[in-house]
Amino acid sequence: MAKFVYRMQNILELKQKLEEQEKANFGMATARFNEEQQKLRDLMIRQAGYERQLKELSVGNIDIKQIKTCKSAITSIKVALRDQMIEVSKAQKALENARKRLNTVMMERKMHEKLREHAFEEFVAELDYEENKITDELVSSRFFNPEEEGE
Repeated sequence: MAKFVYRMQNILELKQKLEEQEKANFGMATARFNEEQQKLRDLMIRQAGYERQLKELSVGNIDIKQIKTCKSAITSIKVALRDQMIEVSKAQKALENARKRLNTVMMERKMHEKLREHAFEEFVAELDYEENKITDELVSSRFFNPEEEGE
């Protein structure tokens, strides 16, 4: 029986390797996005803590120096929050780009797998045809050329 050889197997393997690389890139982009979001959440928690501390300082004995320090910390946290929001946005864009590249590479790989399947189906059909042809030749040669029994 003949062996099936897909002539574009090396291209299919290349597409599979590219897909694995893009999956890794997508995983790294996802991790970076999650990390940046966590930093943003941490900054928001710190800001809420400073605001709560400012409220507590405003009640009872008023310490102007601590209030100014707390307001300064809130201002610097707001700047850090704005910067972190920009970083989250950049990470989100990178994540979307990685997702698009991964989808493109996956579609290309699937297309080549379909081509391989079709080539295999053609190969099997050709084998069936050849088998039927050989069987027909054997049957017809026996039918039209019977062996002499009386020799």
